[in-house]
Amino acid sequence: MKSEDRILLAHGSGGRLSRELVESVFGKIMSNPILDRMDDAATLKLEGRLAFTIDSHVVSPIFFPGGDIGRLSLTGTVNDLAMMGAIPLYISAGFIIEEGFRLRDLEIIAGSLQAAALEAAVQVVAGDTKVVGRGAADGIFITTCGLGSIPQGIMLSGSGAIPGDQIIVSGTIGDHGAAILSHREGIEFDAELKSDCAPLGALVGAMIEASPNIHVLRDPTRGGVAATLNEIAYASGVDIEINEEKIPYRSEVRGTCELLGLDPLILANEGKLVAFVAGSDSEIVLETMRKHTFGSEATVIGMVQNQASSRPRVYARTLLGSRRIISMPTGEQLPRIC
Repeated sequence: MKSEDRILLAHGSGGRLSRELVESVFGKIMSNPILDRMDDAATLKLEGRLAFTIDSHVVSPIFFPGGDIGRLSLTGTVNDLAMMGAIPLYISAGFIIEEGFRLRDLEIIAGSLQAAALEAAVQVVAGDTKVVGRGAADGIFITTCGLGSIPQGIMLSGSGAIPGDQIIVSGTIGDHGAAILSHREGIEFDAELKSDCAPLGALVGAMIEASPNIHVLRDPTRGGVAATLNEIAYASGVDIEINEEKIPYRSEVRGTCELLGLDPLILANEGKLVAFVAGSDSEIVLETMRKHTFGSEATVIGMVQNQASSRPRVYARTLLGSRRIISMPTGEQLPRIC
């Protein structure tokens, strides 16, 4: 393979090769009037309250069933904005690339990121590229920042859960984490298990339009549903109970967890959300979600029980009728998952 087919240290020098890389890959694939100016900073028009987020992506492998690091980085940031009720608008992307990385793979990743941006109706308006020596980055890392506009009257927060809230998940959980792990471990199923990477802005917009009584939205990424529910319980000072029988899983996710000794509740998701909705509005929100591609399997899995008398807890009602505590995951059980 010719040297020009791979990333060189000189591509990060700021000179001619840097310019050529930016123009031939990022400028070509992600072209839009703001990015095309190639200024030191993007000039944007924004109104009202804003949501701003940043996320770094170090997933291994960088190509996996259902997506790649490019799609993951875009959807992950868009979804963080959407969980605040914001309309995602603008994204920046920083690439740290290892010397020797295949130029064709970089083009595929940039194309995936741009395709996801079009799907999410956002623009990539700024970026940066750095090249590091062999062995310093394990291929490619991507950091994305996002800006979104929060419509008037929308106030969503992890501290907003109240007793009586119904807890809804938008679909099967653990798909992303299980897809990465099964791919790493060479576990094969009759049906291919794919990551659920997807932008959720349109789904959230429909939910908010259907009900003013959505109190919390979260995307259960690292740490999965277990971590997300514990974070919300702690922030809101409430006890939460979910019904294990109601939690939707794919059989392949169950199989991966059984083989590797994992709880599906801790697996990462990249295209699902958890919603806390007032009981009076849970049916209309559920009906709305099920009309959307990314919410067609939405299910009520539990509810907020009461204000916590001491330490907030998350419980699961088991198939046998007993209750078990769902603890916050500890340590790095699933490294490089997103």
